[in-house]
Amino acid sequence: MSEPGIETEQPASPFILYLEGEDQRVAMEGLSYWVSGLLLPVYGREVTSRAPWCPQWWNHLEAVAQLHALWLAWQELTGPNGGLTGPAMWHRDFLAPVMQTLRDPDGPFAGCRAGGHRQKETPAAEEYPG
Repeated sequence: MSEPGIETEQPASPFILYLEGEDQRVAMEGLSYWVSGLLLPVYGREVTSRAPWCPQWWNHLEAVAQLHALWLAWQELTGPNGGLTGPAMWHRDFLAPVMQTLRDPDGPFAGCRAGGHRQKETPAAEEYPG
């Protein structure tokens, strides 16, 4: 607990969307290693039009955010402090919903094919006039 009026620095969020520079590069390298070395070999089902996957997943900011959150949860729940039920909770509460969202035909990889990436156009947004 800090004294009133005295600022204390909060630890930086490990979430990849908040990282910059070298911290972001290191996080992306770790995430890429985990996605290609564990996630896809174990959980990467066949790519179909009903379950797309982009080979350049890192070009989809939503996918990066979701996969990074999934990786953070994996680290916590499958590590020594995750307990005996941690891996089961990770599968149920994190893996299944994230993969369903990412591989949805209308999800972030819509239009991408097993052999290539297709750049998406993001929705337009105007600044709040307030």
